[in-house]
Amino acid sequence: MSLTLPRRILAGGLAAAALTGLRPARAQGTPVRIGELNSYARMAAFTGPYRNAMQLAAEQINRAGGVMGGRPLEFVFRDDGSTPGDAVRVAEDLLTRENCAFIAGTYLSNVGLAVADFANQRKRLFFATEPLTDALTMQQGNRYTWRLRPGTHMQTRMLVEAARGRTQRRWAIVAPNYEYGQSAAANFKRLITAAIPGAEIVAEQYPALGRVDAGATVGALAQARPDAIFNVLFGPDLTAFVREGNTRGLFERRLVLSVLTGEPEYLIPLADETPEGWIVTGYPWDQVEGAAHRAFVEAYRARVNETPRMGSLLGHVTVQVLANLMNRANSADSEALVEALRDLKTETIIGDVVMRGLDHQGTMGTWVGETTLRGRQGAMRNIRYVDGATVMFPESEVRAARPNA
Repeated sequence: MSLTLPRRILAGGLAAAALTGLRPARAQGTPVRIGELNSYARMAAFTGPYRNAMQLAAEQINRAGGVMGGRPLEFVFRDDGSTPGDAVRVAEDLLTRENCAFIAGTYLSNVGLAVADFANQRKRLFFATEPLTDALTMQQGNRYTWRLRPGTHMQTRMLVEAARGRTQRRWAIVAPNYEYGQSAAANFKRLITAAIPGAEIVAEQYPALGRVDAGATVGALAQARPDAIFNVLFGPDLTAFVREGNTRGLFERRLVLSVLTGEPEYLIPLADETPEGWIVTGYPWDQVEGAAHRAFVEAYRARVNETPRMGSLLGHVTVQVLANLMNRANSADSEALVEALRDLKTETIIGDVVMRGLDHQGTMGTWVGETTLRGRQGAMRNIRYVDGATVMFPESEVRAARPNA
């Protein structure tokens, strides 16, 4: 496969070129407009850095010559209202009034599913970046919806594999009561018994997203006396849960597996309340090796004067994949783009990412490690990168869920 942009540039040399003063021909001509809708107001801790990194990557690509033979790449950012109805109206507006070629983004899983259904009806590409529910690429998957980031099955499996061989059998689950939390809990129930024979679920708590009653939740979990806890809470809910759990000693001598908690978006608010030794997925940006990633960190810090978050990484990788896609398709037509996405391989700042044609799921991975304190700030230790390709749904399950795959 030949690409319009050099592989070095697609893989992160864009940042290096900017830092070293190289000035390739700037893209000109009619811009390729992509509509990006997301929960910019409600989930600003993640989506703000995400947007910053997308803008940075788009500027780098345009300085290097653009896409599809020299056309500038342009993102039109809109808030999706964090509700399915609002998101669908915004998506329609992006395609019609803003004349975008296709749409990308969304954060909340229920919002992502609504936009996926809209995209299928309109027969326009939806490149989902953050919604993690498995339904997006499995039971409710469709021709026009593709997801980059590892979904709930993938991240839950990473954590369960890290707990394989442990002796804790009595498990409690705490997860937000909406699509993402329910999906993660269902995956955990299925996977934990294979990793730890005899494991059982002795308590389940599903507080409303953004409205956790930390006292009641921690009290109910403590009363069940579990050996270990599987946590899916994030954002302010996570901070409240950890604070109350620390106060009541809930985490003492208990194994905790926690999705997303190692991401800077959530470790920074926890600060010195970060528990020791939780097994988490996350993004230890300062421990990630590789020249392309280091160039990205330098360029990002120079632009926004802060260290990158997981949202920053996802935003940058998203633009790399989309630029590669448009160069491969040499078209902004959704049918051509969908065909070009099948098994598309992109060299990114964290290594190769493939968009698996079978279920439209990307192989982007994440890091697994343990929480720890460094001074008064939470961090990760004993990290390892888990390639998403190693934890995807087996092909037989995909074909059962998507018989037309």
